Amino acid sequence: MNRKTGTVPALTIVFAALAWANGSSADQPIPIFDAHLHYNWEPKPYYSIPEVIALFRKHNVTGVLANSRPNLGTQALYEAKTAGLWVVPFMRPYTVREDKGTWFDSEKTTTLLAMEYKRGYYQGIGEFHLDGTQANTNVVQRTVDFAVAKNLYLHAHSDAAAIEALFAKNARAKVIWAHTGFSLETAVVERLIKRYPSLWCELSYRDGITDFGKLTPEWRRLFETYPDRFLLGSDTWIESRWEGYGEIMAEYRGWLKQLPATVASRIANQNAQRLFKESQR
Repeated sequence: MNRKTGTVPALTIVFAALAWANGSSADQPIPIFDAHLHYNWEPKPYYSIPEVIALFRKHNVTGVLANSRPNLGTQALYEAKTAGLWVVPFMRPYTVREDKGTWFDSEKTTTLLAMEYKRGYYQGIGEFHLDGTQANTNVVQRTVDFAVAKNLYLHAHSDAAAIEALFAKNARAKVIWAHTGFSLETAVVERLIKRYPSLWCELSYRDGITDFGKLTPEWRRLFETYPDRFLLGSDTWIESRWEGYGEIMAEYRGWLKQLPATVASRIANQNAQRLFKESQR
């Protein structure tokens, strides 16, 4: 790797792609679909495309839900068409960091999403930040209705009130709940899972799943009761998350091993495969 230019020899990329396409060996850890990946481009990404591909390969991450600020990063990652890496692109309603506090009441949001959708490959909108009464705007209503009309997922970094508001705006919405409420009580999480069949919970930064590396009883019960409703994510929103990417995946695999194999596989990758492949039909 040439660190100054961010490039690698062409043959290196070809050989890496071929090795990945041939599949994982038996001694590799369970494949993970990363359902919360930011490849921000401000003004350039922390890792180049070849470096990111190498990182995914090293940690047996075979698919990603990609979004970025602005959407240039997602476009670059998707359009690289890397063999063995499944990129599910989401369009973000942000072009700069400050947008996260204004997008839900800004007319430029509707214009941005309509323009990005013309690329023809997006499968969702987000990640976006939305809490409480912020959801009570015409822009959010139009965003939800647009997502439903185009069969897109909504990737919401939200409290419970905003999650309920999204479904109140259109009962046919499909929502991926970024961080699953962070430290919200598991009873509330379960209530929302039971109430909204098209809600899926993404677990980056989620507190309380383990206690000194051991699955807590309440989260073990949730995973085993609702194995089809959870996804894993890295949330690489800052450099330290990229630097600690291996540790994030290792922590997930640590508690996945404590679950029945069928449950672990669903959470690690099968749920994402089912959701996003179905949305392409």
